Amino acid sequence: MVLKYRQNLEWRTPVFPSGDASMASASVVLPYPPNSLAILGLKGRALVRLRPWVPPPKKPISYYSSSCSTSLISPIISSGFETRPQRQVLIRSSSSDSATTAFSFPNVGQILHLAVSLGVIVAADKFLKQAFTAAAIKFPSALFGMFCVFSVLIVLDSFAPTAAMYVMNFFEPATLFIQRWLPLFYVPSLVVLPIAVRDVPAASGVKICFILVTGWAASLCVAGYTAITIRKIVKTEMIPAEPMTKPAPFSTLEILVWSAVFIASFVLALINPTALGTSARTFLPFLLAATVLGYMVGSRFPAFVKKIFHPIVCCAFSADLAAIAYGYFSRSGLDAVLGNYLTKVSSNPGAGDILMGFLGSVIITFAFSMFKQRKLVKRHAAEIFSSVIVATIFSLYSTAAIGRLIGLEPILTVSILPRCITVALALSIVSFFEGANTSLTAAVVVLTGLVGANFVQAVMDKLGFNDPIARGIATASSAHGLGTAALSAKEPEALPFCAIAYALTGIFGSLLCSIPAVRQSLLLIVG
Repeated sequence: MVLKYRQNLEWRTPVFPSGDASMASASVVLPYPPNSLAILGLKGRALVRLRPWVPPPKKPISYYSSSCSTSLISPIISSGFETRPQRQVLIRSSSSDSATTAFSFPNVGQILHLAVSLGVIVAADKFLKQAFTAAAIKFPSALFGMFCVFSVLIVLDSFAPTAAMYVMNFFEPATLFIQRWLPLFYVPSLVVLPIAVRDVPAASGVKICFILVTGWAASLCVAGYTAITIRKIVKTEMIPAEPMTKPAPFSTLEILVWSAVFIASFVLALINPTALGTSARTFLPFLLAATVLGYMVGSRFPAFVKKIFHPIVCCAFSADLAAIAYGYFSRSGLDAVLGNYLTKVSSNPGAGDILMGFLGSVIITFAFSMFKQRKLVKRHAAEIFSSVIVATIFSLYSTAAIGRLIGLEPILTVSILPRCITVALALSIVSFFEGANTSLTAAVVVLTGLVGANFVQAVMDKLGFNDPIARGIATASSAHGLGTAALSAKEPEALPFCAIAYALTGIFGSLLCSIPAVRQSLLLIVG
């Protein structure tokens, strides 16, 4: 809660019965339950602290501002004497703290701060990835980095809290940048979806879609209700989450700049498809601009439109539309353009490769959100771990059972087993099974995330999941990264629980499927 003081008013020294104002301090209580603000006036100074609300002995005198966004309340002296209110307190709820701020272009110092902090995170991600590859470790390096950063912050907070806060402040520009663009980093797999699902028969595709939709809804319910049930068992009282800063909305100027980039680069690619050396590099600017513009425009849609046509969907649709347009005018076809969107070749990256290159950094920055909410994470560890374990087991075995029940081909059922686990870990899980279609796995994971991104908030509202813990755990356990990105864009307080559930779901799923007995049991159910 934020306090703002009107400086044009001053404290008036209260008149004590004894006549000695130095013998006591005036306790001021504002009628704002349940966690009212107490203003302690001591010789003309105001100190602020939180304490339970107690009805004042005298009838409170309130002054209200004409502004509808804030409440102007006068302090009332509650120690048996009367005095006129001398300083007015402007109170703003915590929801305003996390409200978006107007966009403004950063200065040189802010740009350098962002570049250095973001560069450190990206470099750390690349280093860990190379080290894990050299050591032939299949476990995702970014998740290891996230837990390392979180552990370092916890240790620093225990022995040198100032150092921990310094680290948090240093990386804050990078975390806000990633949070602002978070959904974009999960979109490339969705953009190339038309190519990934081309070889799947139509009948099998319908069955897979049925499993995805019903399985997602079931996993969401299981994770959310498990969290709520465990809290009732352990009788953990819900406390407010730390307010999280929301990134600035996209400005009209930003949209105009990216529109200019799109038009110029699109025309250049039509004139000379290899103007920048290769087709992928030449297509990169206009495909990246189309992706960014789709997200910016989609973010401006009214709330009721976003529930149906989520900005992530708009983002992928915009990129595909640009690819279709270029394929038509250049007569190269859609496949060729999408092939240059996501090349998966580090020496010749496309727009999708640039965006997906931030995925590891995204996972690492989750550590800072988890640290900011560390008290809540520790307080609700029982709900978090139990929900993740139950939801992961349910997801794997229910997918296998439904696949056999509706007659889906066993190899396709195996390929979609890790539907609720993020792409990087899902691919490592299906590698334990022979003959699995990894392209289908990636496509199914993206589609599951897309379903969650579009409908997770509306469904959770209907189910009565009102606190950030149940909402975060249910979202990440059922819709992994895309669901996390969609929810955190509107509810940043849920991001820490999304992050820990997102990571733990993948870790537990990987560990579970690495056990031969578990794999055999899944294959037995699949048939």
